Amino acid sequence: MVSHPVEAGFVESLARPGGNVTGLSSQLGELAGKSLELLREVAPGIRRVALLWNPNFLGSGLAYKDTELQAQRIGLHLISGVVRRPDDLEPALTAFARERPDAVIVHPVSSIWEGRAMIVEFALKHRLPSISSPRAAAEAGLLMSYGPSPFDVGRQAARYVDKILKGAKPADLPVEQPIKFELVINLKTAKALGLTIPPSLLQRADQVIE
Repeated sequence: MVSHPVEAGFVESLARPGGNVTGLSSQLGELAGKSLELLREVAPGIRRVALLWNPNFLGSGLAYKDTELQAQRIGLHLISGVVRRPDDLEPALTAFARERPDAVIVHPVSSIWEGRAMIVEFALKHRLPSISSPRAAAEAGLLMSYGPSPFDVGRQAARYVDKILKGAKPADLPVEQPIKFELVINLKTAKALGLTIPPSLLQRADQVIE
């Protein structure tokens, strides 16, 4: 499972992989607009959004471009925080403190995610709504997570394993998109930030952490 299998060179196209590799696309880039939309639902007044990303990771780089385009489309200013390795995280957060963003988006790549405790502490200290993917982000203390359900993705992958073991060729199995997406909201974090989550959003959540 990768975010951009065509751009990464794993397959020729999603419909026709063409080689000996198939699987699932995590749609990291496609989540950009949804993340911004969810942040605006919980904090309608936001204008400046900070984004932690890693340009060395193709999926994160392409998702950054998607997020930038979506932010421009709806009138938000995107603040870039580049984290190529874990040691880059603290300087990126220090720069954010100077830039004074209104919210934070975190790309779920290892160089960034290793410092999740630092990110949670930063977001709480500066009273910033935050979002990432998958659900472990909200469980770690970010305000929200939105992305493919890891359990559902596992079931999709298992079906493909079964087909291949029974003789199907990966070249003939289209790269699938996730079927189920999960929204998780951490109400403990919302309370710490002084935010009231709209009831309509709570009703749409797959899990609410209280």
